[in-house]
Formats: sequence, C-alpha cells, structure tokens
Amino acid sequence: MESKKTTDLGSDSLGRLLLKLSIPAILAQLVNMLYNIVDRIYIGHIPREGALALTGLGLCFPVIMLVMAFSALIGMGGAPRAAIFMGKGELDKAEKILGNCVTLLVLVSILLTAVFLIFGEPLLYLFGASGDTIGYALPYMRIYVWGTIFVQLALGLNSFITTQGFAVVSMATVIIGAALNIVLDPLFIYVCQMGVQGAALATILSQAVSALWVLIFLCGKKTKLRIERKNLAIRKEYILPVLALGISPFVMQSTESLINISFNASLSKYGGDMAVGAMTILSSVMQLVWMPLSGLTQGAQPIISFNYGAGNVKRVKKTYRMLLISALGYSFLMGGTVMLFPEVFVTIFNKNSRELFEISVWAMRIFMAGTLILGVQSACQQTFLALGQAKISLFLACLRKIILMLPLIFILPHLFENKVFGVFLAEPVSDIIAVMVTGTTFFITFPRILKKSSI
Repeated sequence: MESKKTTDLGSDSLGRLLLKLSIPAILAQLVNMLYNIVDRIYIGHIPREGALALTGLGLCFPVIMLVMAFSALIGMGGAPRAAIFMGKGELDKAEKILGNCVTLLVLVSILLTAVFLIFGEPLLYLFGASGDTIGYALPYMRIYVWGTIFVQLALGLNSFITTQGFAVVSMATVIIGAALNIVLDPLFIYVCQMGVQGAALATILSQAVSALWVLIFLCGKKTKLRIERKNLAIRKEYILPVLALGISPFVMQSTESLINISFNASLSKYGGDMAVGAMTILSSVMQLVWMPLSGLTQGAQPIISFNYGAGNVKRVKKTYRMLLISALGYSFLMGGTVMLFPEVFVTIFNKNSRELFEISVWAMRIFMAGTLILGVQSACQQTFLALGQAKISLFLACLRKIILMLPLIFILPHLFENKVFGVFLAEPVSDIIAVMVTGTTFFITFPRILKKSSI
C-alpha cells in the first residue's frame, strides 16, 4: 500500500512523472516569485511616490538574490547528491548530506545577516542608489536581512523535499508563505501605513512560516530523508561534493545579483532614476518568465538523478528529450507574449508615472528578445546538474553572466548613440550566444557522460 502512495522515479511513466513533479514545482515557483515581486506591485502603486519607492526596492534586489544564491548553493547542491545516493539504495548517506546542509544553511544565514546589517548603506549606494531613493531602499533592506535564516531554510531544505518526489508538499511550502505575504503586504503597507518597511516585514514573516513548515515535514514520519541530530556535524566528505555541485546554481543566482548591480549602476549613469526603475520592472518580468522554467527543470531533476544513479540510461535520455521540448516551447511562447504585449506587464507594476511607463515598454522588447530560446539553456544546464557534472554546469553558468553579459553592459553603451539602449541590449546578446554554446556543448558531451558512466 505504501508503494502505491509514493512516486517511483525508476519505473513510473515518464510523461506522468514529469507532469506530477513539474506542475507542482512550476506552481511553487510562480508562487515563490510572488515573494519577490508582490512587494514591488503594491509599492509601485503608492500614490505620488510609487515610482521612486519601486526604484528603491529594485536596488535591494541584489541582496535578495545573493541570499537566495546561498540557499541554492547548499540546497541545489545537496538535493541531487542525496537523490543519487537514494537511487543507489544508500539512504544513510543521503540523510547525512541533509544533516550537513541544515547546519551549513544556519551558519551562512548568521554570516550574511551580520554583513548586510553592517555594510548595508554603502552597498546600496554602490548598487546605484541616489539621495532620492536611499530612503526607500535602506529601511526595506534592514528589515529583510533579519529574515535571512528563514529564506535559507525554506528554500534550501525545500529542495530535499522535491528530490524525494514529494512535489505537492514542496509546492505547499511556498504557497503557504506566499499567500500569507499577499495578505500581509496591503495590511502593513496601506492600513498600518508602514510603506516599504511594511513590505519587508510581511516578507520575512511569511518566509518564517514556510521555514517552519519545511522543518516540521523533514523531522516528521512521512519523509524518506529525516533531519537527525547525529547527522548535523559537518563532515568534509559529504559537504565538499555538495558545494562543488551547488556552485553552479550559486553562480547563476549570485551573478544575477552582480548583473543587477551593474545594470543599475550603468542605467543610473546614463538614464537616471527612471531608467533604474525600468530595470526593476524588467527584472521582475524576467522572473515571471524564468521561474516557471526553473520549476519545469526542477521537476525533471529528481527523475534524471535517480535513474542516472540506478543505471537506467534509456530513462535519462527520454526524460531529457521531454524536458528540452517542454522548456523551449514554453520560453518561446512566454517570451513572444511579453514582447508583443509589454504594456500589459509594465502596468502590473506601475501606471502612475508616464515617464517610467514609456521607458519600460520601450526597453522590454529589447531586453526580453533572448528569452525566446532560453529554454535550451535551462534544460541543458539543469541536466548537467542532475548528472552531477559540476564543472561543466559551472562553466555554462559563468559563460552567460560573467564572461558575456557583465562586460557587455559596460562595452555596448559606447557603441551606440543611445547609451541606455546599449545597456539593455547586453541581455539578449549574451542570452543568444550562451544558448548556442550551451546547446553545442551538451550535444557533444551528453553521450560521453552516459557512455563513461558505470551504468
């Protein structure tokens, strides 16, 4: 009876498995996205000061992404490793990985909280804050960073729930917190008249509830992997491979923070506060496109990892093909929709400032052009991660953001008379080149990885 209730990653129909794991993961990512953008939606519509307040919140985006990056380093590095050991039938080692990750998440949370509280204000000016926007950015950031430990535990440990096949439980983790955030945001922002501080408070309280939910489940009886005190002591033979594998998603998200800083700094120089505000809207819409794509690839990850560990090459190949077709189809459809109807997406965040609206609509069609084929990048890179190919995944993560986009943000403005156009153009140029390189690399190395393995 128990086997009928659980998901069998090694024998269930792949089509149904991918739907069963991906749909809850996609919904979870969509709801998780609300954590990051619902504050901007409410703040952006504050009468008179919404545009500047929205810009201020956008300046805090690098901090939010860096906090999330460390949870990805540990959670997305540990979960595939645990899944591979589960596929081999070594449950004790999988539980040791989970315990080590819990301890590391707590330690990282303490360190990040201290750093951002001490150096918060100078960092925000470095990110592109002005005298008009610092009054919104700093109060939000100071409250948000106190909830770092909740973000780390909720996001980092939720990966271990997903990788066991408990996709619905994983989805509930995010839905519970995000629903609470949606309710608390207008209450604190408008009713209590707390403004940006209310938005930050609503977010960390919601994340606290999500973290509590995850801990209760992973300490309970239904989970296959359980948090136990004996596994909490960090051991290098378990944690070092986790960090090696997790460095790829960490680079992806932490460089997102670095890229956002670079965009804001360049746009502040060439276009002023409204250009920075437009970037806040563009990055939010990019999240709207990227999060479901991330959920789709996360749903496929346990299937690929488990069957790779179990030695079933045929199921690994078939799962990848399904993932690639689904990811590319989604990115083309969603990216095309955004480019055809940018006004609809901009209005979600602000419609009071005509200047902000016009620059955001104009920039949207430039900025989002590369998303049409971004599904290839996501599918290939996540498959490398699921197969434990840390070095390749790390290179591809660095390629798009560090090697290509970062220098292009500063180079392209010098090649065009409209320098703001040059800044926004850096995104699609780097996306298209990265997809070409990633796709080529994958189709060359994927057969070799499977052939060289012992499976």
